[in-house]
Amino acid sequence: MADHVLYEVSDGLATVTLNRPEAMNALDTATKVALRDALQEAAADQAVRAVLLTANGKAFCVGQDLKEHVATLEAGGGMTTVADHYNPVTLAIATMPKPVVAGVNGVAAGAGAGFAFAADYRVVADTASFTTAFAGVALSTDSGMSWTLPRLVGHARAADLLLFPRSVPAVEAAAIGIANSVVPAADLPAEALAVARRLAAGPTRAYASMKRALAFAAGHSLPEALALEAELQGEAGATSDHREAVSAFVAKRAPRFTGF
Repeated sequence: MADHVLYEVSDGLATVTLNRPEAMNALDTATKVALRDALQEAAADQAVRAVLLTANGKAFCVGQDLKEHVATLEAGGGMTTVADHYNPVTLAIATMPKPVVAGVNGVAAGAGAGFAFAADYRVVADTASFTTAFAGVALSTDSGMSWTLPRLVGHARAADLLLFPRSVPAVEAAAIGIANSVVPAADLPAEALAVARRLAAGPTRAYASMKRALAFAAGHSLPEALALEAELQGEAGATSDHREAVSAFVAKRAPRFTGF
């Protein structure tokens, strides 16, 4: 991976760290390619049971590197980065069969916010904030925000945040459903890591089924959602982790999940 994105796997947890702090982790092409490749690698690696997406420096990610974008426009280039980079990143986060935790250490703007919204759980520093940003630069939404944001905050509030972008501080982000937990900034690395490690030690296939069920139910009827639940529960009931959980319950001990 490029130095702009750090990738490490330990005890079933893949940690993907945006590492361009001098630019507030703005997304230039090298960073986008490295982030896409890291997340796709984590998604495909069966040894990885959870992913922590976080960043170094004062910002989580301020979105597109506008200096590079201006140069692309002046050279006659188009907006291919959405299809080439943002869409694959968002799909990897939202659809990989394992949970993704976003450790949001600072401002998350534009695509940076979109990637955080695509995660399954967001641990947010009390000094962090979110902004959609797109309208301010006369752009539409990308990074999946048209899909994720209404599911987090509702259609009306999503429209407000998109049409009138502003900085949403951490406390408000928790109140409206964007942040799952808010912690002191100094504690963010340890707290986000603890959540991700807990998930990495959990029943991975059950988590994957939950992700699939939630995404499916958002666009289908109750009967269709119930049918998929029955299918997925049958699959989960046949896993080694389910048998281990039942045995542990009977023996009055903590289960030891393997992810299978």
